[in-house]
Amino acid sequence: MIRSMTAFARCEAQASFGVLTWEIRSINHRYLEVGLRAPEELRGLEARVRDVVAKQLNRGKVDCTLRFQSHAEIAPEVPVNEELAQRLIQACARIQALMPQAAPFSALDVLRWPGVLNVTQTDTQQIQERALSLLSETLIELSTTRAREGDKLREFLAERCAAMRTIVSQVQLRLPEIAQRMREKLQKRLDELRAETDQARLEQELVYLAQKMDVAEEIGRLLAHFSEIDHLLKQNDPVGRRLDFLMQELHREANTLGSKSADIDTTRASVDLKVNIEQMREQVQNIE
Repeated sequence: MIRSMTAFARCEAQASFGVLTWEIRSINHRYLEVGLRAPEELRGLEARVRDVVAKQLNRGKVDCTLRFQSHAEIAPEVPVNEELAQRLIQACARIQALMPQAAPFSALDVLRWPGVLNVTQTDTQQIQERALSLLSETLIELSTTRAREGDKLREFLAERCAAMRTIVSQVQLRLPEIAQRMREKLQKRLDELRAETDQARLEQELVYLAQKMDVAEEIGRLLAHFSEIDHLLKQNDPVGRRLDFLMQELHREANTLGSKSADIDTTRASVDLKVNIEQMREQVQNIE
């Protein structure tokens, strides 16, 4: 299955401790590169996040953003242990009377005292485990999007490959006609010069020119590359790098075909091939 490296996924989960949100963006990259943005208290997840992503994805620059909002942050009011706060204030007043030169205490000093705020301590381990579980769900959504985009890329590449196969087949059919035209052209030049024709030498020159402009080998390799592309488009493993290598080989053969061209139609075919190859190469860069 062809998979694109360009995709986006977002998943959110609510739990007793708060709300977790993952956003994952991926773009094309030569290797797998994972970046993480997370709240400071959850930065310890980074190594485990990389391991989870590596099990799901093979290539791409993957930016993972984790957001966490605890229920304590969105509570309508701050729970205060008023009885403890009152005893603390009284104690501070007695100490202030004994030590008049001491700096006066503030309301914030009271709130900082352990137990004055009835804030439930959140289990960080529980948050981390739920975050990793949600990450796996988000990666499944990302992979689904990659596969969906990959189907479009596969169709595009298959269409371009079929178009190039048609171009090459037309050139292949015209090879005998091109050879005959080359022979007639050479004979015409000799007639214009009114030179005596050494038939053996003429045949020798024709053989030399035919070898010099023979594109059968290039056509054979182009057709072989097309078959390999068709094969790769049906694979389930990541094939982006192999396709990228084939694009380079196709471009090399198309260039050679153009340099050996003996007529305008073959030259035009070479240009058409390179246009299609370049279009394919741009899309192959996004394939995992």
